[in-house]
Amino acid sequence: MARSQREDLNETQDIPPARGDQEKTQTARTQEHSQSEHTEDVPPNGGHTWGINSSYGVFLDHYLSENVFPEATYLEFAFIGGLSISQAMLVAPIATNTTRRFGTRTTILIGVFLETLSLIGASFAKRIWHLFLSQGVCFGWGMGFLFAGSVGVIPQWFTTRRSFANAIGSAGSGLGGLIYSLSANAIIQRISLGWAFRILGIITGSVNFICAILLRDRNKQIGTNQQAFQSSLFKRFEVLAVLMWGFFSMLGYVVLLFSLPNYGTSIGLTAVQGSTLAAVLNLGQGLGRPPIGYFSDSLGRINMAMTMTFLSGLFALVIWINAKSYGVLIFYVIVGGGVAGCFWATVAPVTSEIVGIQNLPPALALTWLNLVLPTTFAEPVALEIAERSSSGYLGAQLFAGLMYIAAALCLLVVRVWKIGEDQRVEAEKRQSSEEPGSPSVDVGRHLQTTILSRIFSLRKV
Repeated sequence: MARSQREDLNETQDIPPARGDQEKTQTARTQEHSQSEHTEDVPPNGGHTWGINSSYGVFLDHYLSENVFPEATYLEFAFIGGLSISQAMLVAPIATNTTRRFGTRTTILIGVFLETLSLIGASFAKRIWHLFLSQGVCFGWGMGFLFAGSVGVIPQWFTTRRSFANAIGSAGSGLGGLIYSLSANAIIQRISLGWAFRILGIITGSVNFICAILLRDRNKQIGTNQQAFQSSLFKRFEVLAVLMWGFFSMLGYVVLLFSLPNYGTSIGLTAVQGSTLAAVLNLGQGLGRPPIGYFSDSLGRINMAMTMTFLSGLFALVIWINAKSYGVLIFYVIVGGGVAGCFWATVAPVTSEIVGIQNLPPALALTWLNLVLPTTFAEPVALEIAERSSSGYLGAQLFAGLMYIAAALCLLVVRVWKIGEDQRVEAEKRQSSEEPGSPSVDVGRHLQTTILSRIFSLRKV
């Protein structure tokens, strides 16, 4: 009773508690603060890309068929398209560093300025080196800042449906490529090449500026690592396998993306039909990427990426090689296009499965650098093979299909590693949950599963 009265007196008079009570209170507050600092930030699971670069196949076909720059060779035109992608990949670490220092919006606005400047500048090109600097290098830098600044944002907002959300975002490049391919050819035919560049530049600059203002990231909430380089990633075998997946995928993808319109004209199709092939290919990508992302969440991100990459190669070898008419080519670009760009729809989710969402930016920066060589030389190599071959584009088609198959094999290696890693983690969890005195679980038991059993395992990874 006396103790109760003293506690009431302390409360009414606001008398500080005793020293021991102060220490306990302070300890509780410290633990509470520590827990709040280390509590995992859970995304709310709620969440634009424009594929203007996908329309370069239309420009390439116009350059080659109309002899726009007489002093230029077909290889130089091919290098322009390759440069636009490779420069984007090369500048990605700089864009990542810019995001760390100045934020996502500033990075994207830099990309908007450079990409718009490149298209307006290309409209005044009189010599081939003007196109190298504008449509090649400057455009690539702009695309790099836009892409690297935004590609890691969507996965930050999702956990359970991360692949589906990322695929919907990447589908924008397919639908944008559809619109831009048809628009570019129509403007070139009805107005001029110069005005095609100017109109596309004005449209992309306006739309991307609005997107840059509206975009929000969660870098602070999840403590994203925005380092441009992380040398420790080079020491991880599974990361190197993912890099090789990207390397081989781009060798096949760039050939398919840029060669189709010119392949169409080489078998007797018109320029309009060639541009339609490029447009429908992008439509196929726009329609195919969301289902790829959706089923990645339910069947496994690595499983889906590996399967779709293999199908890309299979369709190129089986359908594209035998496509000698407009109707068959339309069928191919719809079916093949649906899976051809699976790398862009799955690279961020697959990479986050390997390195974790916090280390996604430096891992993606490393991935973009890895893509510089294949995106630069894929189309020149394909055109050189086609030029020197007596069978036309057959060598280039075989090259594209086999590169996709090689990329799928790289992901198969990643899948085998991931299954083994998951088994090791599960064994450790079982061991830590054991009661004292119970039979111990052998943590290394997961190593007893053979590589062959992991290859044919139906496990979701």
